[in-house]
Amino acid sequence: MIQRRAWLAGGAAMLARPSLAQAAWPAERPVEVIVPFPAGGGVDVMTRLIMPIVAAQIPGLRHIVTNRSGAAGQIGLEATFNAAPDGYTLGATTLPAHNAIPMERPTRFRAMDFTFLANIVEDANCFYLRADSPITTLADLIAAARARPRQMTYATTGVGSDDHLFMLAFEQVANIPPLIHVPFAGAAPLIPQLLGGHVDVAAINVGDALQLKREGRLRILAQASATRWSEAADVPTFRELGLDILHGAARGIVGPPGLPAPITERLTQAFAVAMRDGDFLREAQRQFMPLNPLSGGEYRAMAQRTEGQLRALWQRRPWRE
Repeated sequence: MIQRRAWLAGGAAMLARPSLAQAAWPAERPVEVIVPFPAGGGVDVMTRLIMPIVAAQIPGLRHIVTNRSGAAGQIGLEATFNAAPDGYTLGATTLPAHNAIPMERPTRFRAMDFTFLANIVEDANCFYLRADSPITTLADLIAAARARPRQMTYATTGVGSDDHLFMLAFEQVANIPPLIHVPFAGAAPLIPQLLGGHVDVAAINVGDALQLKREGRLRILAQASATRWSEAADVPTFRELGLDILHGAARGIVGPPGLPAPITERLTQAFAVAMRDGDFLREAQRQFMPLNPLSGGEYRAMAQRTEGQLRALWQRRPWRE
């Protein structure tokens, strides 16, 4: 009987542990925020900027940012997806790559099963070239691609990234032969290769190298946004130049599937407050981060629309071919 009572008591304690852990969150240990790209890129900068302000909204929350790059973000996304749903692991992500990766290859995550917390940035795609490049306009780029079929090179932040999908859209709309794709693990390792003249053009986001444009080292041909971003007001949109292309990277924070509702709610509210914080807004402007704050359900709805659009694209032109 004594052994049976001890077993029952132990079983009750085991059953109680999840609720106790949930009640203790976030005091037990630091929250790890996984960035699936190298340090210094747009997703990394966004994460390191927003998380201290989020932590200030939740008493006891401590955090660490960990870069787990590789496979165009797949490695880090898998780590976030397969983490315990206890609130101690979150992850940064970027649409549409978040949705594109599982369409093109086997993964250990399902794009729409994450817990969507907050979208923070939406940065339009564009073409960056060296300032001394003979290509000075979008018309020049199209002409060069036709004159040198399958010879020009373009850099992106990975296969299936927003940059890569943007280039596929451009090739189709501009009716040019495919350029040679040179994928990198992120914007940070890509930029030196562009500056060094090792690739002809970079298909990245406007905010990725805007300071280098202002220093006169790089040039932007056009931005794939509905209107000109105020920080790049001298750069025309693709629509202004006659090409109907809207494309960009939506960067935000997610949790693993099954994150408990009380933790999800506290995090969602904290992100909503942080994204309105004056210090955050000023620093985001200084870091050339175009904001599109969305919380919870709104963010998930954006991801769901992206999922549908990419599935339609995959049927027309699988980007692994």
